[in-house]
Amino acid sequence: MEDRAYTNHRIVVTNREEMAITGVSDVVSFDETLVVIETDMGILEIKGEELHVNQLNLESGEMSLTGDIEGIEYDDKTTYKKGGKSIISRLFG
Repeated sequence: MEDRAYTNHRIVVTNREEMAITGVSDVVSFDETLVVIETDMGILEIKGEELHVNQLNLESGEMSLTGDIEGIEYDDKTTYKKGGKSIISRLFG
């Protein structure tokens, strides 16, 4: 399996209701109030209400979501250790 090429990490937020993210390497967890992802620049937490992941493509490193986006926060850690494997690893592992 070929490693994906890293892209520039970018976040575009439109009207605090839509978010497009590049440089996504994994989804750690998600629910309607918190989405935690691993990016090329570290762990990213997206907080809000009624959050919904619309598109996820780990091969290209792209993700989009909608909802009431209340905040985003980076963690300098390169991996997120909460409950073992990531949700993608658990789904397809």
